[in-house]
Amino acid sequence: MDAICFIQPTKENVVMFLSDMAGKSPLYRKAFVFFSSPIAKELVSYIKRDSSVLSRIGALREMNLEYFANDIQCFTTDNERALEELYGDEEGSRKGDLCLNVMANRIATVFASLREFPYLRYRAAKSLDPTTMTTFRDLIPTKLAAAVWNSLAKYKSTLPHFPQTETCELLILDRSVDQIAPIIHEWTYDAMCHDLLNMEGNKYVHEVPGKAGGPPEKKEVLLEDHDPIWLELRHAHIADASERLHEKMTNFVSKNKAAQMHQGSRDGGQLSTRDLQKMVQALPQYSEQIEKLSLHVDIAGKLNRIIRESSLKEIGQLEQNLVFGDAGTKDLINFLRVNQDVTRENKLRLLMIYAAVHPEKLESDKLSKLMELARLPQDDMNAVYNMRLLEGSSDNKKSSLGPFSLKFDVHKKKHAARKDRTDEAATWQLSRFYPMIEELVEKLSKGELPKNDYPCMNDPSPTFHGTSQSASVQANQVPTPHSMRSRRTATWARPRNSDDGYSSDSILRHASSDFKKMGQRIFVFIVGGATRSELRACHKLTTKLKREVVLGSSSLDDPPQFITKLKLLTADELSLDDLQI
Repeated sequence: MDAICFIQPTKENVVMFLSDMAGKSPLYRKAFVFFSSPIAKELVSYIKRDSSVLSRIGALREMNLEYFANDIQCFTTDNERALEELYGDEEGSRKGDLCLNVMANRIATVFASLREFPYLRYRAAKSLDPTTMTTFRDLIPTKLAAAVWNSLAKYKSTLPHFPQTETCELLILDRSVDQIAPIIHEWTYDAMCHDLLNMEGNKYVHEVPGKAGGPPEKKEVLLEDHDPIWLELRHAHIADASERLHEKMTNFVSKNKAAQMHQGSRDGGQLSTRDLQKMVQALPQYSEQIEKLSLHVDIAGKLNRIIRESSLKEIGQLEQNLVFGDAGTKDLINFLRVNQDVTRENKLRLLMIYAAVHPEKLESDKLSKLMELARLPQDDMNAVYNMRLLEGSSDNKKSSLGPFSLKFDVHKKKHAARKDRTDEAATWQLSRFYPMIEELVEKLSKGELPKNDYPCMNDPSPTFHGTSQSASVQANQVPTPHSMRSRRTATWARPRNSDDGYSSDSILRHASSDFKKMGQRIFVFIVGGATRSELRACHKLTTKLKREVVLGSSSLDDPPQFITKLKLLTADELSLDDLQI
């Protein structure tokens, strides 16, 4: 048979491929080979030298697809160990450089496959004075930007149809820009599912009643774009999502006589999963709707139970008050004293938020006293102390505002890491928090991102100089070079006309509200793991700025994953400390 091989262009892969195809009895009759990123010339010559294999190759092409699409507006480069390799051991810059190079090649394949050429901005390393040494960690965005730029320059000269002038914007950041987003409880449906339920990626294991009254069966479902209810509710506050689900259920029952019969005398009370199962049997034509609805009713019920049982509202309130400067050390001490039964993970997250808002406390013994009060074991304490490694630039230790100066009024005594947004009324309690990238992307879009803090790699190019470019970006007009990709509407975005409280027409129509009409795309790449709240911010900003905002990262982490990664950072450093060199 013929075979299609989609492989990374490494020497090992090329050697294995040749051994599959060489000799008298090759594994396949013909091979159509596609590489996930550019292949080195010497490897191509190596393939060409084997004449027996050459006649068996139907295609040898570079596909430039070395990333995962996690969502219609999110990709990851699958560098799961980036945090450990880049922020861990200060001396390990060789390992760090290697990690950044792989990441850069993968980021570049995103632009190659979308035929986009970006204005490339990045967070610059800050140092207060010439005597302060810039560390490897400070230079992460700078080094990555340079490596991405090199790859893009190659594409520009070698790829047919690759734009020769800028078509979009890319901003490269790292985790030091916002240490709170990966830890704080985010109250939207999507984030809560990933934070509180033991999900594997987007896979959720759902228990459904067994057939003919047998034991319950486990069913794997994917919470993804093809599910219209998920699409509609994922960025909704959990309270709002629960309300909307209840409405959908009531709607469905009131419109279907058979469903009412099976609901019996429940007076519109909560339906059990078994009731829903009976409905599926009675109304086979609606089985898909009922199953989707019952799945989400089940998930929302589970989330609300966890929120109730672990006093999450109180914890969430304190977290947000710490971030916005409405609570301080005393409030945290009182909370830890009174609430002894709070889980270890939630106490740890509170302390990490406290450390991010008050980086100067990392140097004092106040933090260790708080940890004693919270009765946290050593490896949890490591996670708190490792927040230092994500502090970014050296001036932060002297600043009381954490990793991002918000130019607070000097007379204000308030110690905060965020300021309240006056332009947005929070409908739901606990939805005050917003990730830092929301502010940065808005500034970028308006042309207000400071050039000295976020320089641009394209500056030397003549098209960039003068006001023409910034003026066009400010006016949100699409400059003449258009993106070369075809902007098709995804299949799930086609409206479904149905009147059963299941269809999410408005959302689906909105999802397809043609990115065509929008201005240039904005890409944001975060080194060291992005969060669900940052993904939500990108979806929200797309609507607000009328420009598609795409989030990229080395990985997409939920708080438990991020905290585990942070604990691993000390491995090397501890051993040195133990030796007391």
